[in-house]
Amino acid sequence: MFTSVLMIEKALTSADVEFVTGLHGEEEVSFHVLLQPRGDQADRLLRAIDDVALGELDEATREGLTPEGEEAKSFGERALAVSLQALTAAGSAAEGRLIEDHPLDALKSLVEEIGADEVIVLTDPHYVEEFFHRDWASRARHKVGVPVLKLFSHSKA
Repeated sequence: MFTSVLMIEKALTSADVEFVTGLHGEEEVSFHVLLQPRGDQADRLLRAIDDVALGELDEATREGLTPEGEEAKSFGERALAVSLQALTAAGSAAEGRLIEDHPLDALKSLVEEIGADEVIVLTDPHYVEEFFHRDWASRARHKVGVPVLKLFSHSKA
């Protein structure tokens, strides 16, 4: 069985599930999902800049309405539960956990703990972080010791 660590920032859509479960053809895949709920105000600013870069001005003005920190934790728990259920319904083994601090440290620990074959980072585009190679995938490539695949989610949350 192939073991993938899947880092996400929101609930998987059906298209996301179909995409990640089909990456290895007929081979059975076990997913270990890490979800980090929304962060702090600095994250909010970066998300607003990303929205402007994508031409989504309405989204940029609504970033202040998005739950942050502790308030976001319950949304994260629901997003994780929905994602795990969708992966299981698609025929894959799936388990997961929320990560609140130091996502790359949590990722590295999990990869070592389970002997993962790969890491898949599935997020919305984050142009500012990607430009400076500060996004999860770019930073993980130097830390985890297994291949890291960066994918963009199929819908904006």
